[in-house]
Amino acid sequence: MAAKLPSLLLLLVLFHNLSAVYSIGVNYGTVADNLASPSEVAAFIKDKTIFDRVKIFDTNPDIINAFANTGIGLTVTVVNLDIPKLVHPNEATNWVATNIVPFYQKTKINYICVGNEITMSGISDLIVNLVPAMKAIHAALQAAGINDIKVTTPHPFSIMASSSPPSSGKFAMEFEQSLLIPMLQFHRETNSPFMVNPYPYFAYSGDLRNFLLFGENEGAHDQATGLTYTNMFDAMVDSVYSAMKSAGFGDVSLVVGETGWSSVGDPGRGIGMEEAKLYNSNLIKHITSGKGTPLMPGKPLETYIFALFNENQKPGPSEQNFGLLKPDFSPVYESGCLRGGQQVQEFETAQVIFKNMVRS
Repeated sequence: MAAKLPSLLLLLVLFHNLSAVYSIGVNYGTVADNLASPSEVAAFIKDKTIFDRVKIFDTNPDIINAFANTGIGLTVTVVNLDIPKLVHPNEATNWVATNIVPFYQKTKINYICVGNEITMSGISDLIVNLVPAMKAIHAALQAAGINDIKVTTPHPFSIMASSSPPSSGKFAMEFEQSLLIPMLQFHRETNSPFMVNPYPYFAYSGDLRNFLLFGENEGAHDQATGLTYTNMFDAMVDSVYSAMKSAGFGDVSLVVGETGWSSVGDPGRGIGMEEAKLYNSNLIKHITSGKGTPLMPGKPLETYIFALFNENQKPGPSEQNFGLLKPDFSPVYESGCLRGGQQVQEFETAQVIFKNMVRS
């Protein structure tokens, strides 16, 4: 056994590194009339994809039940219009009792998102009540004896006033003091993540094609830090981190709630199948490499791709075609999300070797 110990320790480190990088998830939207049942979707994700976490945009009990005993981490969402009433403790308690407690023992729920991109709504009643509702939901979870589900909310990238270079990242003044500082304080106190949705897709320009799609390029140099950025995704994420740090909350963790690329767009805009394939396949390679970002090197960045399926009841062709998969589970293009890729094979081989060495 002594002779095997160094090899076993080396393999343990390899196994840990390989397993650590698979912190990648997907958004499972259901604005469609042709999708498979939640149980079929959950089984497919578990057995056929690399995703170990899933984010949904409501608290559909059929979906939550479908992920029971799968080991897949689930993020559920409070619908936007419910936010004002959830500031009241009784309402928050009832919400948790109805939407979380019945599923908690069997379904691994990681996060509750209170609303989605609330600042984009322009509805002051939602914005003003967002942090109080998050606090009330957290308190209701604690009262129910649930301590391992974190409360957060996804932000659009438009909360940023400055993002280039990344070190200059600042939050928009209209949101910083009234909304984001109190929210970041809540995240610090509850050890929950700040969630943002960066989309290089919306910044598309032919001149920036390789920078946006993780292709070969000279990079963009940030003189303040001496760091060079070779893709827009890292630059956007680090600008948010810089804004958090500037506000005094560099210790709060950061999660990417959405990012993706539509496979259908206006002709000549560079938004199409090839660009979607390049962006999402390279994003998956980037996230699963465990490299982190220039300002957060080596730090796993939990990221949820938008989206799992094309959704035929969304408005317009671009919105309908963010999916990695068609409703019949066939890939829209090769993204690397399906099992069978080299990284997945290496991970599964390491699992088998490690288990055999432990047994012997």
